[in-house]
Amino acid sequence: MERRDKINYYLDLAEIVAQRGTCLRRNYGAVIVKNDEVISTGYVGAPRGRKNCSDLGVCIRQKMKVPRGERYELCRSVHAEANAIISASRDQMLGSTLYLVGKEVSTGAYVRNSNSCSMCKRMIINAGIEKVIVRDDHDHYRVTMVTDWVKDDESLNGTLGY
Repeated sequence: MERRDKINYYLDLAEIVAQRGTCLRRNYGAVIVKNDEVISTGYVGAPRGRKNCSDLGVCIRQKMKVPRGERYELCRSVHAEANAIISASRDQMLGSTLYLVGKEVSTGAYVRNSNSCSMCKRMIINAGIEKVIVRDDHDHYRVTMVTDWVKDDESLNGTLGY
């Protein structure tokens, strides 16, 4: 039996974390790792104490036919990256890696061209996370250095990068 490589191992963990998600459209799981140790995890869900979309049976963005990457202020949920970040201290996150996996609720397929939204990118930058690894399929992924997000400031050129 071939041993799973370390990056896919952490992406597999993020995929398991995503199973706790409560979004009716897409569920993401995030795992923050530093020095080969899991620092925190996060998944998509409503703020503590509020009802989740899965409990309500409705997604307001879906109901309004809001396209992917737009009008996040309408969403009830806190994103996986944000939940992972608020569950860790900054000193633990400095120089860490965030592993991210997204799946379509309706099909179970991996989210195509998945990426952190502009708000999550800003939180990742401020948290001191060094790189983000996003799963494209079961064995393939993309690695982004967070310094690239700092240099390519999408808020200045109008490209939100979803």
